[in-house]
Amino acid sequence: MLQPLKIIIADDHPLFRQALVNILTVHFDGVSLYEAETVAELDGILKVHPDADLLLLDLNIPKAHGFNTLVNIRNCHAQMGVVVISGQEDKNTIGKSMSFGAMGFIPKSTSADNMVKAISAVLSGRQWLPSGCGSIEAIEADSMTSKIVSLSPRQHRILMMFADGLLNKQIAYELGLSEATIKAHASAIFLKLGVHTRTQAVIAMNQLQLDKHSLDTALG
Repeated sequence: MLQPLKIIIADDHPLFRQALVNILTVHFDGVSLYEAETVAELDGILKVHPDADLLLLDLNIPKAHGFNTLVNIRNCHAQMGVVVISGQEDKNTIGKSMSFGAMGFIPKSTSADNMVKAISAVLSGRQWLPSGCGSIEAIEADSMTSKIVSLSPRQHRILMMFADGLLNKQIAYELGLSEATIKAHASAIFLKLGVHTRTQAVIAMNQLQLDKHSLDTALG
């Protein structure tokens, strides 16, 4: 018996989430939909539904740290299709999204019909890019970006928690680990990135932030 289709919508705009819910409910029979407004809510949904078929991810949800959440999800849930849905439609953002593991990229200006086509394509195992964007070449990662992407899922999650300003004690509580284990992970992170402090590690991680110019353009 086929399992019902599970799709997660991670976007911090309630009206846009509702529009997606309406579109998906109409066009995908029996679909189960789960909504997240923040990375914390997304993490909670992924713990309960790690078998979700598709994640529709807005790169700008709170605590996403640009492309870092995309990288972390692809590391932790390699079997899950991820489609980036964004108000930023520049080639750099699209190229990086695909380079970091997205199966598709849907600009928020896309029509409902084309959104359905895009989601159907990805669910069928095909990549999807917006028409009219021309050829999108994979963007080669620089040295530091490659080091960040090479972190284990646990290490990358801890690095993101560093960026959120959490102390070792708080991180240990959130992850159910000892402070000593967090310190050991921190040392391994510093070694991989070639840095010596949390601040330097967070600065390095910020290389996976969204391009400020394209963000300003998207926000008008």
